[in-house]
Amino acid sequence: MDTIPSGPASTRKIASYTVGARYEAIARRHLERSGLLFIAANIKFRSGELDLIMQDGDIWVFVEVRYRRNSYFGYATDSINWHKRQRLLSAASRWLSQRQLSIDTANCRFDVLAITGNQLQWLPNAFDANGES
Repeated sequence: MDTIPSGPASTRKIASYTVGARYEAIARRHLERSGLLFIAANIKFRSGELDLIMQDGDIWVFVEVRYRRNSYFGYATDSINWHKRQRLLSAASRWLSQRQLSIDTANCRFDVLAITGNQLQWLPNAFDANGES
């Protein structure tokens, strides 16, 4: 696991979308440094949202970014349940179909980049196109 440098402490509340955007930017930089190419972020469909879409060579990589301030109620990876995986699969399928591709035939994978506190964990191929871990 990598460590994320902490910034100055703030006592004011920050909107959850601002926090999400911050950690998605951290995730994007980490993945780009690891050789992935950024394609898109925050693609929304009725069925779900795709946090990051990257490319690893000829592989489409759909990345779910999860953040938890601490592990008191479980780690960030614990929040990727079956229902969440199904929403991600549906959104990825819609995004691919807009490009005349199919989730069944396209070369793609589903990664999770989980941040708990200041610990970053990248899980390539966290689940498959059937939603299985």
